[in-house]
Amino acid sequence: MTGAPPGPAGSPRAARLATFAYFTLAGFLLGMWIVHIPSIEHRTEIDHAVLGRLLLLLGAGAVAGMRVAGPLTDRAGARRVVPLSAAAASAALVLPGLATDAWTLGAALLVLGAAHGALDVAMNAHAVQVERGYGRPVMAAFHAAFSLGGVLAALAGARTLTWNWSPAATFAMTAVLSTAVGAAAAPALLRSGGTPDTAAPPARRRTPRRIRGLAVLAFMIMLCEGVANDWSVLHLRDLGASPGTAALAFGAFSAAMTGGRLLADRLAARHGPVAVLRYGTALAAGGLTVAALSPWAAPALAGWAVLGAGLSGAVPQLFSAAGHHDRESSGANVSRVAGLGYLGMLAGPAVIGPLTRVMPLGLTLLLPVALCVVAAAAAGLVRPGPGAGLRTGSETEVRA
Repeated sequence: MTGAPPGPAGSPRAARLATFAYFTLAGFLLGMWIVHIPSIEHRTEIDHAVLGRLLLLLGAGAVAGMRVAGPLTDRAGARRVVPLSAAAASAALVLPGLATDAWTLGAALLVLGAAHGALDVAMNAHAVQVERGYGRPVMAAFHAAFSLGGVLAALAGARTLTWNWSPAATFAMTAVLSTAVGAAAAPALLRSGGTPDTAAPPARRRTPRRIRGLAVLAFMIMLCEGVANDWSVLHLRDLGASPGTAALAFGAFSAAMTGGRLLADRLAARHGPVAVLRYGTALAAGGLTVAALSPWAAPALAGWAVLGAGLSGAVPQLFSAAGHHDRESSGANVSRVAGLGYLGMLAGPAVIGPLTRVMPLGLTLLLPVALCVVAAAAAGLVRPGPGAGLRTGSETEVRA
Protein backbone atom coordinates (compact mmCIF):
# COMPACT_ATOMS: atom_id res chain seq x y z
CA MET A 1 0.00 0.00 0.00
CA THR A 2 1.65 3.21 -1.19
CA GLY A 3 -0.95 5.80 -0.31
CA ALA A 4 -4.26 6.36 1.34
CA PRO A 5 -7.35 7.50 -0.54
CA PRO A 6 -9.79 9.99 0.85
CA GLY A 7 -12.25 8.54 3.31
CA PRO A 8 -14.49 9.14 6.27
CA ALA A 9 -13.48 9.73 9.84
CA GLY A 10 -11.34 6.84 11.00
CA SER A 11 -9.74 6.41 7.56
CA PRO A 12 -5.96 6.84 7.17
CA ARG A 13 -6.33 10.27 5.57
CA ALA A 14 -8.74 11.62 8.17
CA ALA A 15 -6.62 10.10 10.94
CA ARG A 16 -3.51 11.70 9.46
CA LEU A 17 -5.13 15.13 9.61
CA ALA A 18 -6.21 14.52 13.20
CA THR A 19 -2.68 13.40 14.11
CA PHE A 20 -1.29 16.60 12.60
CA ALA A 21 -3.65 18.52 14.89
CA TYR A 22 -2.46 16.73 18.03
CA PHE A 23 1.22 17.12 17.18
CA THR A 24 0.71 20.83 16.55
CA LEU A 25 -1.19 21.13 19.81
CA ALA A 26 1.55 19.35 21.76
CA GLY A 27 4.25 21.56 20.26
CA PHE A 28 2.25 24.68 21.00
CA LEU A 29 1.69 23.72 24.64
CA LEU A 30 5.38 23.01 25.21
CA GLY A 31 6.41 26.08 23.27
CA MET A 32 4.22 28.38 25.37
CA TRP A 33 5.98 27.13 28.49
CA ILE A 34 9.39 27.58 26.89
CA VAL A 35 9.00 31.18 25.74
CA HIS A 36 7.72 32.14 29.19
CA ILE A 37 10.64 30.55 31.06
CA PRO A 38 12.46 33.88 31.67
CA SER A 39 9.25 35.51 32.95
CA ILE A 40 8.46 32.63 35.26
CA GLU A 41 12.09 32.46 36.42
CA HIS A 42 11.83 36.15 37.37
CA ARG A 43 8.40 35.76 38.99
CA THR A 44 9.52 32.87 41.20
CA GLU A 45 12.87 34.55 41.99
CA ILE A 46 15.07 31.59 41.03
CA ASP A 47 18.38 31.54 39.15
CA HIS A 48 19.56 29.43 36.20
CA ALA A 49 20.95 26.71 38.45
CA VAL A 50 17.71 26.26 40.41
CA LEU A 51 15.73 26.28 37.17
CA GLY A 52 17.98 23.53 35.86
CA ARG A 53 17.22 21.35 38.86
CA LEU A 54 13.50 22.02 38.63
CA LEU A 55 13.54 20.89 35.00
CA LEU A 56 14.48 17.45 36.31
CA LEU A 57 10.96 17.28 37.76
CA LEU A 58 9.51 18.09 34.37
CA GLY A 59 11.60 15.26 32.95
CA ALA A 60 10.66 12.86 35.73
CA GLY A 61 6.99 13.61 35.20
CA ALA A 62 7.34 13.09 31.45
CA VAL A 63 9.04 9.71 31.89
CA ALA A 64 6.38 8.59 34.38
CA GLY A 65 3.59 9.66 32.04
CA MET A 66 5.22 7.85 29.13
CA ARG A 67 5.75 4.65 31.09
CA VAL A 68 2.04 4.58 31.91
CA ALA A 69 0.77 5.72 28.52
CA GLY A 70 2.77 3.24 26.39
CA PRO A 71 1.25 -0.03 27.68
CA LEU A 72 -2.10 1.72 28.17
CA THR A 73 -2.13 2.71 24.51
CA ASP A 74 -1.36 -0.90 23.46
CA ARG A 75 -4.24 -2.08 25.64
CA ALA A 76 -6.95 0.58 25.24
CA GLY A 77 -5.96 2.04 21.88
CA ALA A 78 -4.58 5.43 20.92
CA ARG A 79 -8.10 6.54 19.96
CA ARG A 80 -8.95 6.72 23.66
CA VAL A 81 -5.62 7.71 25.19
CA VAL A 82 -4.69 10.57 22.84
CA PRO A 83 -7.72 12.83 23.50
CA LEU A 84 -7.63 12.27 27.27
CA SER A 85 -3.92 13.02 27.53
CA ALA A 86 -4.32 16.11 25.31
CA ALA A 87 -7.00 17.49 27.64
CA ALA A 88 -4.81 16.77 30.67
CA ALA A 89 -1.76 18.47 29.09
CA SER A 90 -3.85 21.54 28.21
CA ALA A 91 -5.11 21.89 31.77
CA ALA A 92 -1.67 21.25 33.29
CA LEU A 93 -0.12 24.16 31.36
CA VAL A 94 -1.99 26.59 33.60
CA LEU A 95 -0.11 25.44 36.71
CA PRO A 96 3.38 26.94 36.03
CA GLY A 97 1.74 30.31 35.43
CA LEU A 98 0.32 30.22 38.95
CA ALA A 99 3.61 29.25 40.64
CA THR A 100 5.05 31.78 43.11
CA ASP A 101 8.24 30.05 44.28
CA ALA A 102 10.53 27.12 43.52
CA TRP A 103 8.35 24.61 45.40
CA THR A 104 5.11 25.40 43.62
CA LEU A 105 6.89 25.63 40.28
CA GLY A 106 8.47 22.21 40.83
CA ALA A 107 5.07 20.65 41.59
CA ALA A 108 3.55 22.32 38.54
CA LEU A 109 6.33 21.07 36.26
CA LEU A 110 5.94 17.53 37.57
CA VAL A 111 2.25 17.49 36.62
CA LEU A 112 2.84 19.21 33.29
CA GLY A 113 5.60 16.74 32.43
CA ALA A 114 3.41 13.71 33.20
CA ALA A 115 0.50 14.94 31.10
CA HIS A 116 2.65 16.04 28.17
CA GLY A 117 4.66 12.81 28.26
CA ALA A 118 1.49 10.72 28.08
CA LEU A 119 0.28 12.76 25.10
CA ASP A 120 3.63 12.42 23.35
CA VAL A 121 3.72 8.63 23.52
CA ALA A 122 0.06 8.14 22.64
CA MET A 123 0.15 10.41 19.60
CA ASN A 124 3.42 8.86 18.35
CA ALA A 125 1.94 5.37 18.70
CA HIS A 126 -1.04 6.54 16.66
CA ALA A 127 1.36 8.06 14.11
CA VAL A 128 2.95 4.63 13.68
CA GLN A 129 -0.51 3.21 12.91
CA VAL A 130 -1.06 5.91 10.28
CA GLU A 131 2.40 5.35 8.78
CA ARG A 132 1.72 1.62 8.59
CA GLY A 133 -1.47 2.37 6.66
CA TYR A 134 0.35 4.59 4.18
CA GLY A 135 3.21 2.10 3.63
CA ARG A 136 5.85 4.83 3.38
CA PRO A 137 7.62 7.24 5.74
CA VAL A 138 5.24 9.92 7.06
CA MET A 139 6.45 10.22 10.67
CA ALA A 140 8.68 13.26 10.13
CA ALA A 141 5.76 15.29 8.80
CA PHE A 142 3.96 14.77 12.12
CA HIS A 143 7.03 15.98 13.98
CA ALA A 144 7.09 18.97 11.62
CA ALA A 145 3.64 19.79 12.93
CA PHE A 146 5.04 19.60 16.47
CA SER A 147 7.76 22.06 15.48
CA LEU A 148 5.17 24.27 13.79
CA GLY A 149 3.35 24.37 17.10
CA GLY A 150 6.57 25.65 18.67
CA VAL A 151 6.88 28.37 16.03
CA LEU A 152 3.29 29.46 16.63
CA ALA A 153 3.96 29.50 20.37
CA ALA A 154 7.09 31.62 19.91
CA LEU A 155 5.13 34.17 17.85
CA ALA A 156 2.13 34.17 20.17
CA GLY A 157 4.31 34.30 23.27
CA ALA A 158 6.43 37.15 21.91
CA ARG A 159 3.23 39.10 21.19
CA THR A 160 1.62 38.52 24.59
CA LEU A 161 4.90 39.40 26.31
CA THR A 162 5.00 42.73 24.50
CA TRP A 163 1.42 43.29 25.68
CA ASN A 164 2.59 42.58 29.24
CA TRP A 165 0.15 39.70 29.68
CA SER A 166 0.89 37.58 32.71
CA PRO A 167 1.89 33.93 32.13
CA ALA A 168 -1.20 32.85 34.08
CA ALA A 169 -3.58 34.68 31.74
CA THR A 170 -1.76 33.50 28.62
CA PHE A 171 -1.67 29.88 29.78
CA ALA A 172 -5.35 29.90 30.75
CA MET A 173 -6.38 31.14 27.31
CA THR A 174 -4.07 28.57 25.69
CA ALA A 175 -5.61 25.76 27.74
CA VAL A 176 -9.13 26.62 26.64
CA LEU A 177 -8.22 26.78 22.95
CA SER A 178 -6.12 23.59 23.08
CA THR A 179 -8.85 21.61 24.79
CA ALA A 180 -11.29 22.62 22.05
CA VAL A 181 -8.86 21.59 19.30
CA GLY A 182 -8.22 18.20 20.91
CA ALA A 183 -11.92 17.47 21.29
CA ALA A 184 -12.62 18.39 17.66
CA ALA A 185 -9.87 16.09 16.30
CA ALA A 186 -10.71 13.03 18.44
CA PRO A 187 -13.43 11.40 16.27
CA ALA A 188 -11.05 10.96 13.30
CA LEU A 189 -8.49 8.85 15.17
CA LEU A 190 -7.92 5.25 14.05
CA ARG A 191 -8.76 2.19 16.04
CA SER A 192 -5.97 -0.37 16.44
CA GLY A 193 -5.67 -3.16 13.92
CA GLY A 194 -8.06 -6.07 14.11
CA THR A 195 -10.33 -5.68 17.13
CA PRO A 196 -8.47 -2.72 18.52
CA ASP A 197 -9.88 -1.40 21.68
CA THR A 198 -10.95 -4.79 23.02
CA ALA A 199 -7.77 -6.71 22.23
CA ALA A 200 -5.88 -8.28 25.11
CA PRO A 201 -2.72 -6.46 26.19
CA PRO A 202 0.54 -8.00 24.93
CA ALA A 203 2.51 -10.10 27.37
CA ARG A 204 5.27 -8.29 29.22
CA ARG A 205 8.58 -8.88 27.48
CA ARG A 206 12.19 -8.04 28.06
CA THR A 207 13.22 -4.86 26.26
CA PRO A 208 14.99 -5.84 23.00
CA ARG A 209 18.61 -4.79 22.63
CA ARG A 210 17.82 -2.68 19.56
CA ILE A 211 15.13 -0.75 21.46
CA ARG A 212 17.64 -0.05 24.24
CA GLY A 213 20.09 1.27 21.67
CA LEU A 214 17.45 3.47 20.06
CA ALA A 215 16.54 4.78 23.51
CA VAL A 216 20.16 5.79 24.20
CA LEU A 217 20.30 7.58 20.85
CA ALA A 218 17.03 9.33 21.69
CA PHE A 219 18.51 10.43 25.02
CA MET A 220 21.48 12.07 23.30
CA ILE A 221 19.56 13.71 20.47
CA MET A 222 16.68 14.94 22.58
CA LEU A 223 19.14 16.30 25.13
CA CYS A 224 20.32 18.59 22.33
CA GLU A 225 16.72 19.56 21.57
CA GLY A 226 16.15 20.23 25.24
CA VAL A 227 19.13 22.57 25.34
CA ALA A 228 17.55 24.57 22.52
CA ASN A 229 14.16 24.51 24.19
CA ASP A 230 15.28 25.68 27.61
CA TRP A 231 18.45 27.69 27.04
CA SER A 232 18.33 29.26 23.57
CA VAL A 233 16.26 32.23 24.77
CA LEU A 234 18.45 32.74 27.85
CA HIS A 235 21.59 32.36 25.72
CA LEU A 236 20.51 35.24 23.46
CA ARG A 237 19.65 37.32 26.52
CA ASP A 238 23.16 36.72 27.90
CA LEU A 239 24.54 38.01 24.59
CA GLY A 240 22.63 41.28 25.05
CA ALA A 241 19.55 40.66 22.89
CA SER A 242 16.23 42.25 23.84
CA PRO A 243 13.46 40.01 25.27
CA GLY A 244 11.56 40.02 21.96
CA THR A 245 14.69 39.18 19.92
CA ALA A 246 15.75 36.51 22.40
CA ALA A 247 12.37 34.79 22.05
CA LEU A 248 13.11 34.44 18.33
CA ALA A 249 16.03 32.09 19.12
CA PHE A 250 13.59 29.35 19.99
CA GLY A 251 11.45 30.47 17.04
CA ALA A 252 14.38 30.15 14.62
CA PHE A 253 15.23 26.72 15.98
CA SER A 254 11.61 25.57 15.70
CA ALA A 255 11.15 27.06 12.22
CA ALA A 256 14.23 25.23 10.95
CA MET A 257 12.99 22.03 12.60
CA THR A 258 9.65 22.46 10.85
CA GLY A 259 11.17 23.02 7.42
CA GLY A 260 13.59 20.13 7.80
CA ARG A 261 10.88 17.73 8.91
CA LEU A 262 8.72 18.63 5.93
CA LEU A 263 11.57 17.30 3.77
CA ALA A 264 12.72 14.42 5.98
CA ASP A 265 10.10 11.89 4.87
CA ARG A 266 11.12 12.30 1.24
CA LEU A 267 14.78 12.09 2.17
CA ALA A 268 14.17 8.95 4.24
CA ALA A 269 12.19 7.33 1.41
CA ARG A 270 14.95 8.11 -1.08
CA HIS A 271 18.15 7.72 0.93
CA GLY A 272 17.03 5.78 4.00
CA PRO A 273 16.73 6.73 7.68
CA VAL A 274 20.41 6.03 8.42
CA ALA A 275 21.54 8.81 6.09
CA VAL A 276 18.96 11.23 7.49
CA LEU A 277 20.15 10.58 11.05
CA ARG A 278 23.89 10.51 10.30
CA TYR A 279 24.27 13.62 8.18
CA GLY A 280 21.62 15.53 10.09
CA THR A 281 23.31 15.16 13.46
CA ALA A 282 26.66 16.09 11.90
CA LEU A 283 25.10 19.31 10.60
CA ALA A 284 23.56 19.94 14.02
CA ALA A 285 26.97 19.65 15.67
CA GLY A 286 28.32 22.36 13.38
CA GLY A 287 25.40 24.71 13.99
CA LEU A 288 25.52 24.41 17.76
CA THR A 289 29.28 24.97 17.74
CA VAL A 290 28.71 28.31 15.99
CA ALA A 291 26.05 29.28 18.54
CA ALA A 292 28.25 28.24 21.47
CA LEU A 293 31.35 30.17 20.40
CA SER A 294 29.76 33.30 18.94
CA PRO A 295 30.05 36.51 21.03
CA TRP A 296 27.27 38.16 19.00
CA ALA A 297 23.54 37.52 18.91
CA ALA A 298 23.08 37.35 15.11
CA PRO A 299 25.51 34.45 14.41
CA ALA A 300 24.21 32.67 17.51
CA LEU A 301 20.67 32.97 16.19
CA ALA A 302 21.82 31.45 12.90
CA GLY A 303 23.57 28.65 14.79
CA TRP A 304 20.37 27.75 16.64
CA ALA A 305 18.57 27.62 13.30
CA VAL A 306 21.19 25.27 11.81
CA LEU A 307 20.91 23.07 14.90
CA GLY A 308 17.17 22.81 14.28
CA ALA A 309 17.65 21.91 10.63
CA GLY A 310 20.18 19.22 11.48
CA LEU A 311 18.13 17.60 14.22
CA SER A 312 14.85 17.87 12.31
CA GLY A 313 14.78 14.35 10.91
CA ALA A 314 16.54 12.54 13.76
CA VAL A 315 13.84 11.84 16.34
CA PRO A 316 11.20 10.78 13.77
CA GLN A 317 13.56 8.07 12.52
CA LEU A 318 14.05 6.77 16.07
CA PHE A 319 10.35 6.72 16.95
CA SER A 320 9.43 5.12 13.63
CA ALA A 321 12.09 2.41 14.05
CA ALA A 322 10.85 1.68 17.57
CA GLY A 323 7.18 1.59 16.56
CA HIS A 324 7.76 -0.78 13.65
CA HIS A 325 10.07 -3.12 15.56
CA ASP A 326 7.15 -5.14 16.99
CA ARG A 327 3.55 -4.43 15.98
CA GLU A 328 2.07 -5.89 19.19
CA SER A 329 4.26 -3.78 21.48
CA SER A 330 4.39 -0.63 19.36
CA GLY A 331 3.16 1.69 22.11
CA ALA A 332 5.41 0.17 24.77
CA ASN A 333 8.50 0.36 22.53
CA VAL A 334 7.76 3.96 21.58
CA SER A 335 7.35 4.77 25.28
CA ARG A 336 10.73 3.20 26.07
CA VAL A 337 12.53 5.20 23.41
CA ALA A 338 10.56 8.39 24.02
CA GLY A 339 10.86 8.00 27.80
CA LEU A 340 14.63 7.95 27.84
CA GLY A 341 14.66 10.57 25.09
CA TYR A 342 12.55 12.99 27.07
CA LEU A 343 14.60 12.30 30.15
CA GLY A 344 17.50 13.56 28.06
CA MET A 345 15.46 16.55 26.90
CA LEU A 346 14.90 17.66 30.47
CA ALA A 347 17.85 16.16 32.36
CA GLY A 348 20.36 17.53 29.86
CA PRO A 349 19.35 21.16 30.34
CA ALA A 350 19.33 20.46 34.07
CA VAL A 351 23.03 19.60 33.78
CA ILE A 352 23.65 22.84 31.87
CA GLY A 353 22.28 24.91 34.76
CA PRO A 354 24.91 24.01 37.39
CA LEU A 355 27.67 24.27 34.77
CA THR A 356 26.79 27.95 34.26
CA ARG A 357 28.18 28.62 37.74
CA VAL A 358 31.69 27.65 36.63
CA MET A 359 31.73 28.68 32.96
CA PRO A 360 29.78 30.88 30.52
CA LEU A 361 26.53 29.47 29.20
CA GLY A 362 27.94 29.40 25.67
CA LEU A 363 30.77 27.02 26.58
CA THR A 364 28.40 24.57 28.27
CA LEU A 365 26.76 24.06 24.86
CA LEU A 366 29.83 22.12 23.68
CA LEU A 367 28.55 19.14 25.68
CA PRO A 368 25.55 18.55 23.37
CA VAL A 369 27.85 19.16 20.40
CA ALA A 370 29.84 16.08 21.42
CA LEU A 371 26.64 14.02 21.74
CA CYS A 372 25.60 14.98 18.19
CA VAL A 373 28.90 13.59 16.94
CA VAL A 374 28.37 10.30 18.82
CA ALA A 375 24.83 10.00 17.44
CA ALA A 376 26.11 10.45 13.89
CA ALA A 377 28.54 7.58 14.40
CA ALA A 378 25.79 5.25 15.72
CA ALA A 379 23.16 6.04 13.07
CA GLY A 380 23.11 2.47 11.75
CA LEU A 381 20.71 1.48 14.54
CA VAL A 382 17.75 2.96 12.65
CA ARG A 383 18.26 0.76 9.57
CA PRO A 384 14.77 -0.75 8.93
CA GLY A 385 14.24 -4.46 9.41
CA PRO A 386 12.56 -6.72 6.81
CA GLY A 387 9.20 -6.55 8.62
CA ALA A 388 8.89 -2.77 8.76
CA GLY A 389 6.77 -2.60 5.61
CA LEU A 390 8.04 0.84 4.57
CA ARG A 391 9.47 1.73 1.18
CA THR A 392 12.87 3.40 1.70
CA GLY A 393 16.13 3.75 -0.21
CA SER A 394 17.51 0.33 0.74
CA GLU A 395 20.50 0.48 -1.59
CA THR A 396 21.55 3.78 -0.10
CA GLU A 397 21.10 2.30 3.38
CA VAL A 398 23.81 -0.25 2.69
CA ARG A 399 26.26 2.44 1.60
CA ALA A 400 25.32 4.73 4.50
